[in-house]
Amino acid sequence: MSGEGNGGEGTPTGARTEIALRYPGASEVREQGGQEVIALTADSGRDSVGLEATLKDPIRVREALSALHEIVGSDYRYQPRDRTAYLAYRALRQQTSSMAIWQAQQAYFSWLAANDPLAWLILDPVVTVHPDTVSFEVFSKDQGTYARLDLAPAALEISGTPRHGTTHIDFSDALFRGVQHMRSYRQTRLSIGEAVALSTTDGGEPVVEKRIQLPDDWLRGFLQVQSAATLEMTRFSLAPVDVYNVLRHLRLHADQKRKPRGIRVELMPGASPHLVLEPWEEVISTTGAPYQGKQARVLRIWGRRRLSMLRRLLPFVEGIDIHVLGSGLPSFWVLRAGAVTLTIGLSGFTAANWVAASAFDLLLPRSKEADPNLEVVLAELKPRWSATLGELEEACGLDRVALRRALQEACQRGLVVYDLAGARYRYRPLLGQEIDADRLRYRSDRERRAGDLLATQGAVSLESVNRVPGAGVEITGKVEIAADRRSYRTQLLIDDEGRVRKTDCTSTFYRKHGMKRGPSVPILATLMRWHERERERRLAGSPESIELETRVFVRRDAHGGKLVRLTLNRKRLAIHWGAPGAELRRQNLVFNSVADARSDYRARVSALEARGYIDATAG
Repeated sequence: MSGEGNGGEGTPTGARTEIALRYPGASEVREQGGQEVIALTADSGRDSVGLEATLKDPIRVREALSALHEIVGSDYRYQPRDRTAYLAYRALRQQTSSMAIWQAQQAYFSWLAANDPLAWLILDPVVTVHPDTVSFEVFSKDQGTYARLDLAPAALEISGTPRHGTTHIDFSDALFRGVQHMRSYRQTRLSIGEAVALSTTDGGEPVVEKRIQLPDDWLRGFLQVQSAATLEMTRFSLAPVDVYNVLRHLRLHADQKRKPRGIRVELMPGASPHLVLEPWEEVISTTGAPYQGKQARVLRIWGRRRLSMLRRLLPFVEGIDIHVLGSGLPSFWVLRAGAVTLTIGLSGFTAANWVAASAFDLLLPRSKEADPNLEVVLAELKPRWSATLGELEEACGLDRVALRRALQEACQRGLVVYDLAGARYRYRPLLGQEIDADRLRYRSDRERRAGDLLATQGAVSLESVNRVPGAGVEITGKVEIAADRRSYRTQLLIDDEGRVRKTDCTSTFYRKHGMKRGPSVPILATLMRWHERERERRLAGSPESIELETRVFVRRDAHGGKLVRLTLNRKRLAIHWGAPGAELRRQNLVFNSVADARSDYRARVSALEARGYIDATAG
């Protein structure tokens, strides 16, 4: 492994996976025999997949497909104003105004490949026809939102014999505009796999080809979010009106710079959740089902602006189940609208947020060797198309731990997807080709080397971790790189939003580039070690030798709410209390020994929990 000082500073791999899609025509919505027909053309380069069915509720399907189209093209990253792309678009449109549809599409794709290769970040929707569902999967351009739309058999009147399998479909803006003309008083038929006949000027076969240079980090994010759905999560329910109230407040109030932008969820067993919108501390008392968990907790959910993409479907939704991995980690929203179900996964961060991404990655396995049980599980799942965890456990003869590990690897290889709404694992090969799982294991060469350092005994150590009230967590680390025959000192300040506010590193790469080319190997290794320690600490509980810790407790009442923050700093104990969002009163206590301060600190924590306060430290 090359080190920081040997020219091995590393850059993101920038590798791409080429995906060749070949459609015998363009998808469209057309009128045929007094019916509206949604004709979705499938990729002819994959196995034949087909379905002919009449939609029982076209309006719900229309709104669900509209939400899906908005998600696949969404990009919530900051974009500076630039008219270059617009002027190029106008010129291209003028040049192709006299061409046939398929010729104009080919000219557009050729122009993009030559002038804007980054535009090929969007993979056409993945459609899977299974015996018990028809699903559409997409992933947003900014790697922030995953969506899966399921149509149950109750939503369809199927004619003929479906051809089960997985393929891509051509889902263009023209198809989206056609979907908007669907009406409840007109019968609508769904046709998947049909080749739409197009006239050509030269008499040749009309074919729409796309060669997508799919960046590996995009593909990796797609697979990672799906794999995260298999992990243990906290679940609670909301009513559609609760999400509408959130969207209404966000529509009327702009985000504030350098202020929190999350949704804080306060969960108390036996009570409906409270949603707190930051930084306004706007409390929404929800009307969903009571929280069924055994322990009170507070979670923070990111990506709240992305919920606006659900606004058209909300009037048809009957219930919403939310599954959260943890504060700042991905959350999954299952919207049930009768026989139509939309599941969206909010990653909680975009591709640029490497701090949150590193915490997420450590939750998933990164083994370099293929799981020996992988083939056994796939052999059982493939002929069934889908199965629950219990059914696979019985069929494969594996214990649950080994089975989960094999299924997680199958998800990361793009062979299996977990249907969170139906609690079933489904066989679904994402691409028509094998995915190089080893190449997708890390986001960059620097992250790979940081992972190798983390696996080396004694190479990465934390010298101090100090929670600074109001600022965040200050981390000081030491990283030994044998290839360089020296050690590096690192410092990071991570605020409560999970953003890095300050960094320092003695490596050559950092001294030369700072953070302009991303974090250095020692910084990444230190961050990974801290995430690993925090996870171990949460599992094992607070150690007896704790000397530095800050915990926040909140309680909701008829007068609004109360907040108490306790900070243990060796022999000192700082107590802050008051209303959330207001200036807090404070008291500082000094003890004769660390043991006395720790004892008083724990006594106050126990007293607060006994009075109904919820530990909101992780939020």
